[in-house]
Amino acid sequence: MKVLANDGISKSGILALEKGGFEVITTKVAQEQVANFVNENNVSVVLVRSATKVRKDIIDACPGLKIIGRGGVGMDNIDVDYAKSKGIHVINTPASSSESVAELVFAHLFSGVRFLHDSNRNMPLEGDTNFEGLKKAYANGIELRGKTLGVVGIGRIGQATAKMALGLGMKVIAADMFIPQIDVKVEFFDGQSITTTIVSQSLESLFKEADFITLHVPAQDGYIIGEKELAIMKDGVGIVNCARGGVIDEVALVKALDSGKVLFAGLDVFENEPTPEMAILMNHKISMTPHIGAATGEAQDRIGTELASQIISLMK
Repeated sequence: MKVLANDGISKSGILALEKGGFEVITTKVAQEQVANFVNENNVSVVLVRSATKVRKDIIDACPGLKIIGRGGVGMDNIDVDYAKSKGIHVINTPASSSESVAELVFAHLFSGVRFLHDSNRNMPLEGDTNFEGLKKAYANGIELRGKTLGVVGIGRIGQATAKMALGLGMKVIAADMFIPQIDVKVEFFDGQSITTTIVSQSLESLFKEADFITLHVPAQDGYIIGEKELAIMKDGVGIVNCARGGVIDEVALVKALDSGKVLFAGLDVFENEPTPEMAILMNHKISMTPHIGAATGEAQDRIGTELASQIISLMK
């Protein structure tokens, strides 16, 4: 039985699948050729990340398809309900990349409060001629300790982010319409741990109270943060989005950055992927990464082996 890992899969995942009797194909097939490739090669399982889309047209065109797998959490690039209605199993790995995404959130937070993203642009250009000027420009850093982090969406990734924030000595508040409260356990290297309860509050109160805001929500029909929401936030707020593009109104965000309402933003996802707007790319107050939240070796190993385990279990 053949598996097409069109957006790649870790070596550990390939080995686990091959041990289970599957042939793994890692050839990158263009979106418009996926259906033909699946049929011509008798592929039974298609694995994707965020790049490849498995919509109704592919599902209808591939009667031999038995499993669609998403290496990661969100499945907005797959027509999940339609696939299930056709008897196709749809699987994902919601827990495998939580820590990796949470660490990237803090990479952006640390970058923002210490201007690292801008400093790293300007030091190679001016470090030898304007050292004292740059030192003065980046001298007004902010500590995260003691500040309030607002977590919008307190699911697995939101909880992992909350744990890191608590470890830094931050106050954590959350807004989640599906999770009224959650016990968050912070575990330490020596086996000790502490547990705290986070009670969900309204989005409006979170926006008003938080010093920094991080989003952990699936794709939405509209914006979670737009002009209205930005207006009620604290002056000098920092905003990080390592969830999905399109949940922040980027035009409104740029205006808020330019006015000083928002101190900085950290973006791993964008409204227009894979071609973010130039106004975003050129803004010196935005720390940016190209949708790499789950892109750590450890996370990809977990994703690959978890997908393999699910596939083997389903196809036994």
